[in-house]
Amino acid sequence: MITSDQLKDVLDRADQLKHYLKIDEKKIEYEEEDLRTQAPDFWQDQKRAEEQMKKVKGIKKWLDGYQAVRTAADELQLAFDFYKEDMVTEEEVDQLYRSAIELIENLELKNMLRQKEDPMDAVLKINSGAGGTESQDWASMLMRMYQRWAEAHGHKVSISDLQDGDEAGIKSVTMQIEGGEYAYGYLKSENGVHRLVRVSPFNAQGKRMTSFASVFVTPLVDDTIEVYVDPAKLSWDTFRSSGAGGQNVNKVESGVRLRYWYTDPDTGEEEEILIENTETRDQPKNKERAMALLRSQLYDRAMQKRLEAQAKIEAGKKKIEWGSQIRSYVFDDRRVKDHRTNYQTSDVDGVMDGKIDEFIKAYLMEFPVNDEE
Repeated sequence: MITSDQLKDVLDRADQLKHYLKIDEKKIEYEEEDLRTQAPDFWQDQKRAEEQMKKVKGIKKWLDGYQAVRTAADELQLAFDFYKEDMVTEEEVDQLYRSAIELIENLELKNMLRQKEDPMDAVLKINSGAGGTESQDWASMLMRMYQRWAEAHGHKVSISDLQDGDEAGIKSVTMQIEGGEYAYGYLKSENGVHRLVRVSPFNAQGKRMTSFASVFVTPLVDDTIEVYVDPAKLSWDTFRSSGAGGQNVNKVESGVRLRYWYTDPDTGEEEEILIENTETRDQPKNKERAMALLRSQLYDRAMQKRLEAQAKIEAGKKKIEWGSQIRSYVFDDRRVKDHRTNYQTSDVDGVMDGKIDEFIKAYLMEFPVNDEE
């Protein structure tokens, strides 16, 4: 049976959320923005209308989320009082407590995602590290893990480029994770090097092997985000697709290779960005997707500059170490540990099946990014 302190904690956190989320202000904002959708000429500009509808729905989700928390907290208090009069059971009170805590924690976590990029879809790229077949197999296991996570959260996953491994697994893959909520906001916590320790099925001596794969996550920008692409620095190649994702298109040059020379605005150094796309049989569509991926990369680089500047101002409140080793998966010891937060679990099978929400939550709660304001 929960204690009165636990009840007080739920009620206090519900009150704090009302303050943090500025619920009263959001109610007024929702009424004003919803009123705009009722104008007689609202749908004459369809693109603008869709953006407005998206904005209205976004505000309403916050209001609905808070209302669910408020209702759960009030029901818990009522049940706690009724228990004293033997009107509800101890199990019923505890169940209401668990439900309220889950709603509160989910909303608190979502409140950590305040950057303008957080609600965007995501581009996730996995590269196998040194180590040949073992690392390539590890990269394919990570691909499956993120696919399972995305499916469980209502996202659609599409693969724009996949390079098969020499014997097994993959050398690299680029995936778009779209259609759900806050794909980039949650998956940005996965940036970095992932380390696997296991007895390798590819080693005849049955030795324990260590493998690495790197994960890069960038926001997938849409047409509402302005990103300048200098046409003078852009060039295209076409090629015949082959392998996974291209079996049906290898008779024509439907694959596209985009090259773009990026100049660092601070150092003046130049770097070639190379993007390949074999997603469809339609070359123009592949070009369109490749351009979207380029715009996402350019946006991400500008965003990283902003975050680095912000980190300096905040005296290193958050370390931005995208290339560092972030997590170890030790299969024989039944342990997965995140080195940034020290969160760990023994449910290795669950993690590899996409259950990584607790790692994401621990990261976002420990390394919140404040508003830009």
